[in-house]
This record gives sequence, C-alpha cells and structure tokens, in this order.
Amino acid sequence: MTTESATQAPPATSALLATVGNKVRTMRKEKGMTLAKLSEITGLSQAIVSQIERGMANPSFTTLAQLAHGLDIPIGRFFIGQEQTKSPLVRRSARRSLKNVTRESVGGAEHELLTPDLNGGIEAQWISTPPGHDTSSTPFTHSGEEFCYIISGRKDVYLDGVCYSLDEGDSITYSSEIPHWYKNSYEEVCVAIWVNAPHAW
Repeated sequence: MTTESATQAPPATSALLATVGNKVRTMRKEKGMTLAKLSEITGLSQAIVSQIERGMANPSFTTLAQLAHGLDIPIGRFFIGQEQTKSPLVRRSARRSLKNVTRESVGGAEHELLTPDLNGGIEAQWISTPPGHDTSSTPFTHSGEEFCYIISGRKDVYLDGVCYSLDEGDSITYSSEIPHWYKNSYEEVCVAIWVNAPHAW
C-alpha cells in the first residue's frame, strides 16, 4: 500500500483523511472489534490501520476496499457527508479498474466498474476473463445477490459445486451466500456484465 503523510497533504485532503479515519475507528468500535481483529480480517498491519484511524496516512483505493470488506460495509460509507459532484454517466474510457480490489480479479481477469461509484445499493462490473481463468481454489461467499449476463464467449459458473455453463446471451441469478466460483474452460475470452446487490465492496 502506498501512503503519504497527512501533514504533507493540502488542507482539504487532510480534512478528508481525518473524516475517513474517524469513521473507520467509530465503525470498528461499534462492531466491538479491536485493532488486532480488524488487522487480521483485512490483512493490513495494525500500524497502518492505526495511522489511517488517526488521519495520519493516505490509504489507496485497494486499502479502503480491504477496510470496508473487513467492516462489512460499502466503501462509500467512508465518504458519506463529503461534498462532491458526481455524474450518473460512466464513459467507457472512464471506467474504474477493480484489479486487486475484488478477490475475483485474479490472474488475467479484468474488472471495470460500470456504476459511477460504490455509494449506491448496486455494483455493476464489466468483466473480461481469458481462457483458463479459474477461481475454484478460492470459492466466494458473501451477503447479497448476483446477476450475470454473457456478452460474448462462454463461462462456467459453479454454485455449491453444481456447474452452470453459460453461452453468449445467457444470464444467471443467484444468492451470493451460496459458495460460488468461475471457470473459463474454453478457447476464447469471455466478456460479461456482473451485477451485485447490495454491492460487495
């Protein structure tokens, strides 16, 4: 994780870091979690978590996603109340990459955010997975529901060990609480739109 001292940041940035840090600390305490516990869940060091809570570090988007996941909240909760202007439109050239943010984005998989941010109740992603992509070694389980639509190529979706093979134009909907994983066992790249509600990150 790349961080920088909050004292070196512009006043507006320092204020934002302090606000985020206060929210991390407040929500951690509300959940009855120690620094050590949050560190264990997120994989971040206790020192980094402590610095973030005190507004002393400038966390990356990936680090914020890890903290949000550890606290079981949408990442946008850290910024509620901050004045900002956002457009409902996401241009193709302006999609945010979620590489290394979601656990699903492993190997050569490309995940791009189709929704403007992570403040809303849904998360839509444009996902491209190369031949051979396989997440069976790390099945996923979390709250919510998922929907997938295959734009091109083919993909196998496993729900609690049951394989559903999807072709171009097919879609699938399932509870995210069911252990699930994915495979592209075919010879072409699979491109799909994936929607999570509520969003997982």
